Amino acid sequence: MKKLVILGGGYGGLKALLRLLDYQLPDDVEITLVDRNPYHSIKTEFYTIAAGTSADKDVRLNFPDDQRVRYFYGEIKKIDTANEEILFSNTSEVIPYDYLVIGLGCEDNYHGIKGAEKYTNSVQTFSKARKTGLAVCDLKAYGKVSIVGAGLSGIEVASEIRESRPDLNIRLLDRGATVLKAFDPKIQQYVAEWFVANDVDVLHHANVEYVEKDGVCNNGVCYVNDVTIWTAGVRPNYLVRELPFAKDEQEKIIVNNFFQVPESTNIYIVGDCASSEFSPSGQLAGQQGERVAEVLLAVLHGKEPKKPKEIKLKGTLGSLGKSDGFGNMMQKPIIGWLPRVAKSGVLWLNKRH
Repeated sequence: MKKLVILGGGYGGLKALLRLLDYQLPDDVEITLVDRNPYHSIKTEFYTIAAGTSADKDVRLNFPDDQRVRYFYGEIKKIDTANEEILFSNTSEVIPYDYLVIGLGCEDNYHGIKGAEKYTNSVQTFSKARKTGLAVCDLKAYGKVSIVGAGLSGIEVASEIRESRPDLNIRLLDRGATVLKAFDPKIQQYVAEWFVANDVDVLHHANVEYVEKDGVCNNGVCYVNDVTIWTAGVRPNYLVRELPFAKDEQEKIIVNNFFQVPESTNIYIVGDCASSEFSPSGQLAGQQGERVAEVLLAVLHGKEPKKPKEIKLKGTLGSLGKSDGFGNMMQKPIIGWLPRVAKSGVLWLNKRH
């Protein structure tokens, strides 16, 4: 039997699996998908869990029910590429592989800042987003929340908490001179004005020196707060960083045109773990997963794979609560209710699929 193992049921891993199942597979192929949870998590909506505006069931989907797939739920301890097997921390079972797809996503990058990992909340996993939501929703009236990082995640977390809890004092620490520095100036201005209108305090040119249990110290000033949420950057999953393969400056594994590891071409990398010219996103991971599946279909049938189609991203959408938003669509900046409706539509389509 040819053993194909997919690590991670996120956007990349799930898209790879779905595309494979769309076709007739050889009888001697055995697929195993490994994830810590028995469902697919819609990570782009974790900010709603952190703010308490969505229930768990609203941001998760069941994995496809197909006899050709075996599901294994556990916490991975090590990816042993020398012996081509996966080890787990919660069981003695070992899963061998002939072909491996790695889509384990990312984790917070604390940049070596003292106390950041210990004293901040996160939205990087379902479990951590739940804990963040509990911490925020349990705050008493006029509690203080600090969000470190003003990229897309920080913006959505801050705006959703504001809509959920109008009483809270919300502070957003932005390292740059403007929020969403990767977006069009029109979007930057719109979001900045939204925060002013909705009483969210934004501190630009932030330089967090350390984090304590009850506060954040920034540029020599310590701000007392009840909950600190970290959205100031990510890095590939530690299991991927430990692998003995060439990586880029962001610690992502360098892959060839077929998303294979050049040193071990039976290993494929997708999503936040793969070096790419594009910024990390669920959309990017999904497209990579689909292309990996096409390569694997050829390989599993004993054929020479064709070079995958070029990645073409459709744009980025962000929310400012439930009725306002922003985004880049067809290479044009859009603001207001339209991008928010479009974002809800994309989520609906993903759930239907």
